[in-house]
Order: sequence, then C-alpha cells, then structure tokens
Amino acid sequence: MGNLFGRKRRSRVTEQDKAVLQLKQQRDKLRQYQKRISLNMERERALARQLLKEGKKEKALLLLKKKRYQEQLLDRTDNQISNLERMVQDIEFTQIEMKVIEGLKIGNECLNKMHQVMSIEEVERIIGETQDAVEYQRQIDELLAGSLTEEDEDAILEELNTITQEQLELPEVPSEPLPTEVAEPTPIKNRPKPELVAAS
Repeated sequence: MGNLFGRKRRSRVTEQDKAVLQLKQQRDKLRQYQKRISLNMERERALARQLLKEGKKEKALLLLKKKRYQEQLLDRTDNQISNLERMVQDIEFTQIEMKVIEGLKIGNECLNKMHQVMSIEEVERIIGETQDAVEYQRQIDELLAGSLTEEDEDAILEELNTITQEQLELPEVPSEPLPTEVAEPTPIKNRPKPELVAAS
C-alpha cells in the first residue's frame, strides 16, 4: 500500500544507524550471556560446597576450576562490552561531526554567494552615499533647529538692515524757504487727573 504510485520511499535509516543498532544488539547479548554465566557460577559454587560436605573433593575442585574459567570469560565479556560501547559512541560522535561539517559547508557556500552579489567597490559606494546623505540631513536639521553659524547670522542681519531701509521712506526736503510766522498753538483742554487709591 505504501508503493501506491510506484515510487519507492527513501528510508531515513542510514548505514551508520544500522551499524549502531547491530553494535547495541551485540552488547545486549553479551550482557545476557554475563547474567547466565553469573547464575551458573553461583549454582556451581553452591554445588562445590555440597560436594565438599559429602567428601567428594575431586569433583568440587573440578567445579571450582570451571568457575575460575567462567570468571575469566566474564572479564573478557566486560572488555568486549566496553569496546562495543566505545565504538557506538565514536560512530554517534562522527555522525554529529559530519552534520557540523555539512552545516559549515552550506554556510561557506552561502557566504561566497553573498560576496559575489556585493563587491568591495559596491559596498564602498553605498557607504559613501550613506555618509553623504547623513551629512546632508545633518545640515538640514541644523537649519531647522536654528543653530546658525556667525557668518549666517551676519548675513541675516545685513539682509534685515537692507529690507528695513527700503521700507523707510523719509519725506523729501522742501526746496522753498520755511515760513517765518509761527502758528499759534491750539489750547489743550485740561482733563481731570484720576485719583490714585492706595492699595491695602
């Protein structure tokens, strides 16, 4: 049913995953073997005690030799288990390293593509344009904020004086002689002065 359209589904399980699984299965089998040997050793030791009580020293000695051999087997299986575990860890760490290297490779390719898009000359041109725009904006901000230099203030004052002199139109000086009679001053009506009240 999974191959409905005839397309094979790609398995996510890699060869490394299969190898790790097999190593772990071998480790588990060795541990089961160790348990079986340990149980046998306990039984044979108890049997050797029983044989000694019955006076069968030769058979008890033979069982103790067998027990000693099984202890050596246990030591060897311990070594094999530790070797298997070390190999599993090495494979898993190597897989992680491979993913890191693949990530670095992709990142490096991406950086190279970005560098191809933007050359050093292009970056320098953009930075120069940006600095020019920032300087121009700063000048506009200074003008709007009213921070003028002394030269600007002098020029503004000179322009103000020119405009005020143009607006001041003085009457023309008469060319005829002034009359000698002085007109009588008109009487000024006296108005009552308002009284001042002291504040309390």
